[in-house]
Amino acid sequence: MAKKLLVIGHVWPEPKTTAAGCRMLQLLETFIAYGYEMTFASTAAKTEFSLDLDHFGITEVSIQLNHSSFDDFLVKLKPDTVIFDRFMVEEQFGWRVAEFAPKALRILNTEDLYSLRKAREEAVKKEREFTLDQWKNHPMTLREASSIYRSDITLLISPYEMDLLEQELNIPKALLFHLSFMVDPISLETVQQWPSFEERSDFVCIGNGKHAPNVDSIKLLKNTIWPLIRKELPRANLHIYGAYLPQMVKDMHHSKTGFHVKGWAENVGEVLQKHRLLLAPLRFGAGIKGKLLDAMIHGIPSVTTSIGSEGMHAGLPWNGTVTDDWDAFAQSAIQLYQHEENWTAAQANGPFLINSLYQKESLQNRLKIHLSEVTKHLAHHRDQNFIGRLLHHETLTSTKYLAKWIEEKNRK
Repeated sequence: MAKKLLVIGHVWPEPKTTAAGCRMLQLLETFIAYGYEMTFASTAAKTEFSLDLDHFGITEVSIQLNHSSFDDFLVKLKPDTVIFDRFMVEEQFGWRVAEFAPKALRILNTEDLYSLRKAREEAVKKEREFTLDQWKNHPMTLREASSIYRSDITLLISPYEMDLLEQELNIPKALLFHLSFMVDPISLETVQQWPSFEERSDFVCIGNGKHAPNVDSIKLLKNTIWPLIRKELPRANLHIYGAYLPQMVKDMHHSKTGFHVKGWAENVGEVLQKHRLLLAPLRFGAGIKGKLLDAMIHGIPSVTTSIGSEGMHAGLPWNGTVTDDWDAFAQSAIQLYQHEENWTAAQANGPFLINSLYQKESLQNRLKIHLSEVTKHLAHHRDQNFIGRLLHHETLTSTKYLAKWIEEKNRK
């Protein structure tokens, strides 16, 4: 009999608009490969970009917050494993899963460390240097760390964030599992089919407009970096792609200066393969940047920041340039754009990084083995996590009765 997996999503997956959606699709495909019978549930409304999960044989269920109907749903489903998509979902539904499906393995999927991204964003907005103390003392960090302790396994996409939790917060390694993006290896035949340096033109920037780091980077390009590049390359153009771009970004469109705001790209691969260089001047953020991974997959070098490349290359050569100085950023972009030899050398680093760090098959096998070991010794695993049990007793007891109060209030 197939094991049952319940995924409780913060939103319905949108792999064509967000890196988080791509990550979720990879997780779903992984558990399909494991042979699980799968259900995806969410309180969110669907959009035009939401993935058709029925196509993958995954049951879709809409659920309500603060409602006992979810308890009945759990009892009937009897899941063997439950994935909470981000800590806010675990806060809302974790106590219900612990009470009504106590034997289910509870997995927290972080996508990125939300608290780290928020602390960095606040530092940028306040124009102050970011420090780890700011993150450690941020209220979101307390909430996210509590959720990690309450879960049996937390999936972390970035090795940097894995180290951060272990070394700075002393969270036991037994509760954490590094699982990067999982993609197919890039063959020599694929590389040979990529458009050449001469066949590509212009610059590109891509990112979901609902994601604050992306909007900030577009503003930075418009006001600071692109004018420097355009001065040296007066015929070059920069194309901005992304779903949900806010009006302030749409208003930046200015053909005469080569700044073109295009909006959503249905086929990211086609867009990336026709351009010569990707620009990602990210000043804050966390996790693994999907746009930079896509750049490697489609043979387009990138210029980014230390935040952009964080956790992505394990000290191996980047497929382009990493710098936090905007003059150097612009000059690096100009040099790579003009010199085929440098561009080709940078491009070659992409497949090496993909094949060394992101191979789907090996990562799926590692996760399968880890899940089997934890499941086999789940009682002992939980016994060793005293802080997690303490938090379940204290924090979720208060959350539980608050939820019941809200439910009763709504009923009246």
